[in-house]
Amino acid sequence: MKRNSPVKSSPLMTILCALCCPAMVVVAEDWPRFLGPTANGKSGETELIEKWPNSGPNRAWIQTIGTGYSAPSIRDSKLVLHHRKGDQEIVETLDATTGDSLWQHSYESNFVDPFGYNNGPRCSPLLSENRCYTFGAEGKLLCLDRKTGKQLWLRDTATDFNIPEAFFGVGSTPIITHNLLVVMVGGQPNSGMVAFDPKTGETVWESVGRNNWQGLPKIGWRGEPTVVWKDYAMQASYATPLVAEIHGKSHLLCFMRQGLVSLDPKSGKVNFSFWFRSIVNESVNAMNPIVQDDLILLSAAYYGIGSVLLQVQPNGKSVKEVWRDRVLEIHWTTPILHEGHLYAFSGRNEADARFRCVEFATGKLMWDRDEQWRKSFRPPSVYGRGSGIFADGKLFALGEGGLLGLFRLNPKEPIELARFQIPEFKYPCWAAPIISNKKLYLRSEDRLICYDIARFSQ
Repeated sequence: MKRNSPVKSSPLMTILCALCCPAMVVVAEDWPRFLGPTANGKSGETELIEKWPNSGPNRAWIQTIGTGYSAPSIRDSKLVLHHRKGDQEIVETLDATTGDSLWQHSYESNFVDPFGYNNGPRCSPLLSENRCYTFGAEGKLLCLDRKTGKQLWLRDTATDFNIPEAFFGVGSTPIITHNLLVVMVGGQPNSGMVAFDPKTGETVWESVGRNNWQGLPKIGWRGEPTVVWKDYAMQASYATPLVAEIHGKSHLLCFMRQGLVSLDPKSGKVNFSFWFRSIVNESVNAMNPIVQDDLILLSAAYYGIGSVLLQVQPNGKSVKEVWRDRVLEIHWTTPILHEGHLYAFSGRNEADARFRCVEFATGKLMWDRDEQWRKSFRPPSVYGRGSGIFADGKLFALGEGGLLGLFRLNPKEPIELARFQIPEFKYPCWAAPIISNKKLYLRSEDRLICYDIARFSQ
């Protein structure tokens, strides 16, 4: 009787086993829009780096780029960057693996930041299957063919709508939802939000402004008890619209300069409005709303406004406050919500910013990482008003001075796994990091760097 011969695995069999065994599945994702595939700063990628040496993670490539605060976007291994050189805003596609330029499209820009910050674009590119949408610092809404860079259409929102000048240029990234391109235009009197046909650029609906703010109670506002609308008031903030399902209904959540507005995404009809802004005119709302079930978190960092957690009522037409506190004061980043806790860089200025963990449902401060470090280190080693994204159970954080950190999220204590000061980066580093295909992409005002963060590549 013959014994069975040992079976040798073929490459195909190895692949099939890996696909069938959940423990062996490795996830890689695109990052096609601001704050990633799920618009909350989270990536589903796995098998990522657990720590790095003092010299930092392995660098794949570095490029000198034009100015701006726009985080890049990636789809199908093609990275799209919106930046400015001289008097030209440039939409440029690079090979995400090598950093090589594939195509460029440019147009003239005369934007000058009135506060002396850089004059480049602030919004991230939005990538669909075949198209690339960008929103420039002066309000030029552009649609390009994603493969060739050919211009398909252009809307100059500053010309097409009555828009008061923003403090720091246009900074709210458009989104696509319900077959519409939705943009925080900020037009008066009732064109704060505008939906465009993504194929043609034609206007579909306009909403938000005098009709829903006039006479609204100014909750938490000192002075006038209700809103008296002014036709020169700015409407656009620096927060990106967000779509969420709440009580079985789709809500387009728009964190405007005046506060939060919920719209029906198909029609632009207002569901509810909630006033939330500083009493000081030179102030902005810039954090994206955080949503879990029927709860919505808002936060701002100007002059004591702090945070509020709202609960949407079952009819979807109103909200009530769950808690309001200054435990988080978010300037321009968006917190990470993980297992019922918020992880965020809180504070208005670099010097007073703190990395904190806060319980989402109650507003309870769980820990303050910088307070603990100030007791042990001289001078304090902090990230300032950093930006963080979450992947593979870890937070990748970029401080505004170019300090790159890796944290294990834990509500009991801050756990820093690694840190590295990027030598090519200097203040201010205000573009959020992105992750795609086991690569970490970081932008400063004049550099774009790609790091290999695969677990077994170090």
